[in-house]
Amino acid sequence: MSPILALLLRIPLHGMGLLVALLPRTWEMALGAGLGRLALLIDPLRRKIAQDNIARCLPELDPNRRRALLEKNYEHYGRLVLELAHMFTPIPGHFVSYCKRVAFLEGYENWEAAHRRGKGVIFCSAHLANWELAVSIGALSGIPITIVTRRLKPAWLHEWMEKARLSTGVRAAYQPHTIPAVMKTLRAGGGIVFVMDQYMPPPMGQPLRFFGVEVDTLAAVAPLARRTGAAILPIRPLREDDGRMRIIIEPEHVLGADDGQDSQRLADMVETCIRAQPAQWLWAHRRFKNVDWSKRAGGKIQDPA
Repeated sequence: MSPILALLLRIPLHGMGLLVALLPRTWEMALGAGLGRLALLIDPLRRKIAQDNIARCLPELDPNRRRALLEKNYEHYGRLVLELAHMFTPIPGHFVSYCKRVAFLEGYENWEAAHRRGKGVIFCSAHLANWELAVSIGALSGIPITIVTRRLKPAWLHEWMEKARLSTGVRAAYQPHTIPAVMKTLRAGGGIVFVMDQYMPPPMGQPLRFFGVEVDTLAAVAPLARRTGAAILPIRPLREDDGRMRIIIEPEHVLGADDGQDSQRLADMVETCIRAQPAQWLWAHRRFKNVDWSKRAGGKIQDPA
């Protein structure tokens, strides 16, 4: 990207960051919902993806409930955009103070119990509510956290996001060369965060049942935990109606004797979390690639139209 284009992108991002820094949380929630409803009107491509995913994954919903869920989902996207904009506020210390103001952690004792074993912790989660706030408040609470993610483009955007994360204590291991960083973190007793709701082809992924269909899903968590002795702790983020971001560390997920069955149980756990708060998931994401929906188990598929 040319320096001019980079500058043109930075100006609105930092400007939005300054704007949201001035907004009370109630205003931010209301404005975000309005932005989401606007996006629903002007974004036909993503709207179609979300409509199809909702209809296929939740065939028990009638058209009115599907439409209501879609609207709530887009309101969530608008709020998410404004929350992420706080990461671009060019005021030193702002993102840290924002995290402390709007997010709170539950289940800290579950992490303490797992951490005492000294084998590291694997946090298993999904793109629910606001995952950036989830890892940030965890790190600010004293949990050593490393996320597994991708590098962003352009370079300045990646550097700014990394700076915002590091301000809260969140470190990153960047794909595709993540294994050395992951192993080093676990050996040091730290925590690694994996999200299991995105499309992940082999070798890291394998076909697992998710919303009734077989789709390539991250399957490295259970084998990694078995190899290292690390504990697996599910994480469930939830944006409350009053705007507070509730981050729940669930009790340890106990492994069985088979990697495939354990991976399926983890995928089922993620699906259960999404079903509990469907409006706060990324239905507009192309999660279901190379899927034969005619083979869906557990119910009739709704017409996405």
